[in-house]
Amino acid sequence: MNYFNTSFLDFFKELSANNSTDWFNEHRKTYETEVKKPFASFVAEMITRIQKYEPAITIQPSDAIMRINKDIRFSKDKTPYNTYVAANISLYGKKDKSYPGFYFQLSDKAIEIFGGAYMVEPPMLHSIRTYIAGHLEEFSAAYNDPQFKQKFGTILGEKHKRVPEEFQSIVTQEPLIANKQFYYAATVTPDYITSNELPEKMIEYYLAAKKVNEFLQSSLKK
Repeated sequence: MNYFNTSFLDFFKELSANNSTDWFNEHRKTYETEVKKPFASFVAEMITRIQKYEPAITIQPSDAIMRINKDIRFSKDKTPYNTYVAANISLYGKKDKSYPGFYFQLSDKAIEIFGGAYMVEPPMLHSIRTYIAGHLEEFSAAYNDPQFKQKFGTILGEKHKRVPEEFQSIVTQEPLIANKQFYYAATVTPDYITSNELPEKMIEYYLAAKKVNEFLQSSLKK
């Protein structure tokens, strides 16, 4: 099934060139019919597919889909709209971006996929590091999985120059324990957006990262 047609891509090409409230209001009907509604249907499909592997996820599309309006209060870029649509599928959806889930955004330029733990607060970081320290082989096996490496490369994130003393002896064995974040990213050609292969392609990426995400999720269980 095709969820999107070329009108989806055209909308974002034009929005990129005319990112203003007036232009958006003039083209709101196109946004509603060619972008918002099909994207909600697509996110519903992805939630259903992911629920087969994570039955605890019970969110609705509205719980996952990010607003197209930007928060420009603290941004130098004052254009009012994102030039993509995005959703975060996890136990908590868009309400908690720190919890490891499956985030993706679609635009005329690319499909971008992210996962792992990005917005990591100190207690969460300590839990992840403690779990890594106790499961070094399992952690290494997860991010060295051939499918993960092929699609995402490696785990990303800023690093602390000096980690707490309890983890210092582990840094040489597992340098990633110094990370402040533990996320991964991939970019897919936008050609798939208008293809009936889109859901299968997205699930390929979800499954490729499943071991890493499950490891990070386990590190946060009480």
